[in-house]
Amino acid sequence: MRALRRLLGRIQEERGITGLETAIILIAFVVVAAVFAFVVLSTGLFSSERGKEAVYAGLAKTRGTMELSSGVIANSANTSTISTVEFDMTLAAGGDSVNLDPTATTNRTVISYIDSSQVKNDMTYTVTPITGNANTLLEPGELLRITVDLAGNGVTVGTNATFSLELKPPTGSYLVIQRTTPPALETVNELN
Repeated sequence: MRALRRLLGRIQEERGITGLETAIILIAFVVVAAVFAFVVLSTGLFSSERGKEAVYAGLAKTRGTMELSSGVIANSANTSTISTVEFDMTLAAGGDSVNLDPTATTNRTVISYIDSSQVKNDMTYTVTPITGNANTLLEPGELLRITVDLAGNGVTVGTNATFSLELKPPTGSYLVIQRTTPPALETVNELN
C-alpha cells in the first residue's frame, strides 16, 4: 500500500510540475506573439509613414504647376524669322507661388528652347505683370506675360518650323509649350 501511495504521490507531484511547465510555455507563447505583433505594427507604421512622405513629395512636385492662360504670340520684325515669343502664365488651382524673376541667380525658373536642330538652355526672357502686384513672383490670382527673346539668344525660327519651350520652375512640374510657325509670317502671329 505504501508503494501505491508513493506512486500516486509522484504522479500528483508530476502533475503539478507539468502544470507549471505548461504555464511557462503558455507565457512564452504570449510573449513571442506580443513581440511578433509589435514587429508587424512597427513595420506597418513605418511603411505607412514612407507612403505619406511619397504622397507629400508628389503634392509638392505638382503644387508649383503653372498653366498657359493665353495663346502663344510670335513677333517677327522682318517677316522671315521670329524674333520673340510671348504668352501669359497663371498658377494652376491650388498651386504654390513660382519665381519668374529672370535676373535671380538661384531658385528661379529656367526656359529652354528645343527644335529639330538645336537645344538652347537658359533662354533670356522678360516678365511683365498683367494682374496682381508688380513683382515677378507668380502668385495665386496673378497673370504674368513672359516674352522669350529668340533672336537675342541666337535662335533662328523660320516658317513651318516646330519648336518647344520648356518652363522649368525651381519646384513643381515643368510646362512644355510646343508650337508650329505658319507658312507665311506676319508681324504678329498666333501659333498653333
